[in-house]
Amino acid sequence: MTVVPRGLPGRLSARLLARFLVFWLLALASAWSGVARADATPTRQYTVVSPDGVPLSVQEYGDPSGTPVIFVHGLLGSHLSWQAQVGSPALQRHRLITFDLRGHGQSGKPSEPERYVEGRRWGQDLASVISASGAQRPVLVGWSLGAAVISNYLAAQGDAAVAGVVYVGGVIELDPAQIVPHPDVYRDMNSADLRTRLDAERAFIVLCFHRQPGDEVFQRLLANASLASFDMQRVVHRMSVAAEQGLRRAGKPMLQIYGEQDALVRAKPSADRARALNPAIRTTFYEDAGHAPFVEAADRFNAELVGFVEAASGEVVR
Repeated sequence: MTVVPRGLPGRLSARLLARFLVFWLLALASAWSGVARADATPTRQYTVVSPDGVPLSVQEYGDPSGTPVIFVHGLLGSHLSWQAQVGSPALQRHRLITFDLRGHGQSGKPSEPERYVEGRRWGQDLASVISASGAQRPVLVGWSLGAAVISNYLAAQGDAAVAGVVYVGGVIELDPAQIVPHPDVYRDMNSADLRTRLDAERAFIVLCFHRQPGDEVFQRLLANASLASFDMQRVVHRMSVAAEQGLRRAGKPMLQIYGEQDALVRAKPSADRARALNPAIRTTFYEDAGHAPFVEAADRFNAELVGFVEAASGEVVR
């Protein structure tokens, strides 16, 4: 039996009901889309072993036949740092590859200082992921310390195997002129007292954002930080970064994106230094973002990344 609201003709009320149902279904679909974006599930997971024996946890998302994009997270992060990218509908036709850096996430955590201080090892990790994944002409995307990892890769390998490079909040060099000082935070991150260290890691995560993410995302990033190796944290500030050799060798398209409100990396001096080493680098500043524009302005970042990938790889979009 159909119930018609009193005072409305049956045909009119049916049309209104149909419109309401369409609106409700669209809203529900949008809500589910948001859930999928926040909790993207890998289509493939595997382990790659670096030349010095460190197991690296690798994940893949998106279309396996698409243009490969390899994401390299920053200090105290993991592959989960990239949820707003690997779950984005705009990027799903690409092959999206993430991995946990040594000393982070589900990857190996060696105790020897030299395995973190020698920057070439981090670059070799990236080379191992590119090789083992079989990614052909990937676009490399590095956040913060991840940019330094890519620079070390470029210094050793050149850019022949890649289509392009994107740095976001990139550490060009571990130079005081390019890094915002937070001596108390970095001191406490190396404290032997667990509570002090965890509180400092929380403070570090807060500093990553000008616009703080929602609680669920923040708690996940905080959990990332707690998984990071203490041995790594104590020495990573001494990591060698071959930016001069790496950026000067790069002839493929390069893009760097910085948030103007970055509280960890000095955006303009870092961008200027990168351009001094490679004048062809294109630079974008996000006015209302901090150290993590790919989270704080995810839609804008993803759109810019899609455009860059298409141009760098020579994709023909139909």
